[in-house]
Amino acid sequence: MNHPDSDYPGRWWHPLGDGRIQCDLCPRDCQLHEGQRGACFVRRMVDGAMRLTTYGRSSGFCVDPIEKKPLNHFYPGSSILSFGTAGCNLTCRFCQNWDISKAKDMDRLMDSASPQAIAAAARHHGADAVAYTYNDPVVFAEYAIDTAQACRAAGVRNVAVTAAYIHREPAREFFAAMDAANVDLKAFTEDFYKKLCSASLAPVLDTLAWIRQETECWLEITTLLLPGHNDSPAEITELSTWIVRELGPEVPLHFTAFHPDWKMTDLPPTPPATLRQARHIALDAGLRHVYTGNVRDSEGGTTYCPHCRAALIVRDGYDIRHYELTAAGHCRHCQTPLAGHFGRQLGHDGQAFGARRIPIRLAI
Repeated sequence: MNHPDSDYPGRWWHPLGDGRIQCDLCPRDCQLHEGQRGACFVRRMVDGAMRLTTYGRSSGFCVDPIEKKPLNHFYPGSSILSFGTAGCNLTCRFCQNWDISKAKDMDRLMDSASPQAIAAAARHHGADAVAYTYNDPVVFAEYAIDTAQACRAAGVRNVAVTAAYIHREPAREFFAAMDAANVDLKAFTEDFYKKLCSASLAPVLDTLAWIRQETECWLEITTLLLPGHNDSPAEITELSTWIVRELGPEVPLHFTAFHPDWKMTDLPPTPPATLRQARHIALDAGLRHVYTGNVRDSEGGTTYCPHCRAALIVRDGYDIRHYELTAAGHCRHCQTPLAGHFGRQLGHDGQAFGARRIPIRLAI
């Protein structure tokens, strides 16, 4: 039996002259016949109009550390309520959340919740923000935007974890509702995007530049390094140089380790040395805040002052071990402001949320 919200009126589409409709949400521009679903699988044509089949339905809820998104310059040590739905508008062969993003069985969506219920749950569990994650929130943009508005009304921040494969018109509404975003920049070649994601790099770069230059949304970037595919020093140099030139040296960049999954189980895990090398290349290119993820790497998890190089936030995985920022986000040693958003002071007094992961069920 369908959830009552499982056929929610979709936005960002137009009719075609031959009886089909075209989805205008992302650069795929899917053209649909009656009853047909788009490449994301969760948007379909019903009675001549676009419908979103996952509104009000989730693959689960969990309270996480903000650092897991990953965001290292957006209220470090805070907690965030994470949720997603199903489907994705990319087809990444290396997907690390494939059981959710590639889900086509709507029974995979076990929890139902209104935007107001999610905002209330975040408040109830002491979460400072809500993350739209697990699968790409672009494909459930209507649900994400409505939830974000409910969260803001409740004093809860909003974070998008996305590949940013989205057209400009919906992007304006989507990112206006978000306080921060971690954008998954898959690689820096069109060949990689085409062969491994069935997508294109250029629209992602356009969206990244637009987010940075035209919105108030705090931006961090993650690149998952796949051995032999996007981890060459030349490509990492080009990627890092582009970020410095087009987005600015203060944008944090995270290099994370691949583990064999989905359709690339024959590929070995990313060696820690590759991540460390990528980090040093990016720093040499001019980026000021470069991190490593999915590995234990104290240096690669530490936030340094861009001026005096003091260790300002020392992390052990998702745990904060040392914190040397003022409440205003300035270095305690030289008073240089750190790029990002910072609030309460942290230390050894247990204020940081830490590495906990707390699955929850919403009381509907």
